[in-house]
Amino acid sequence: MQPPVDSLPPPLSTPYTPSELAKHTTAEAGIYVAIKGTVFDVTRKADVYGPGKSYSVFAGKDGSRGLGMSSLKPEDAVADIDGMDPKDRKVLDEWYVFFEKRYPIVGKVVPEGEARL
Repeated sequence: MQPPVDSLPPPLSTPYTPSELAKHTTAEAGIYVAIKGTVFDVTRKADVYGPGKSYSVFAGKDGSRGLGMSSLKPEDAVADIDGMDPKDRKVLDEWYVFFEKRYPIVGKVVPEGEARL
């Protein structure tokens, strides 16, 4: 497991719609993973989140449910956490803390059609 990063840049609040977020799946475009609506830049770990890699299912989307369930199934990599088991929510919260300590926050997920600031 990778250690926390000592000097992350200040969090950004750039809005990303799901379709905009979906463009961020390669190192060239920047690899973004959202958890509970917060968008993280995981590009430096393209060897894990890049195309065809072990956690690529989460790249370019909010895959909160799948992270909480510890599932790599594409159908589980969705933002909807309604009705999630409490133990899975705890795992999701742990993932959030893990990301928060290691990757820059570059924005927030907003509904489709919401204007960018």
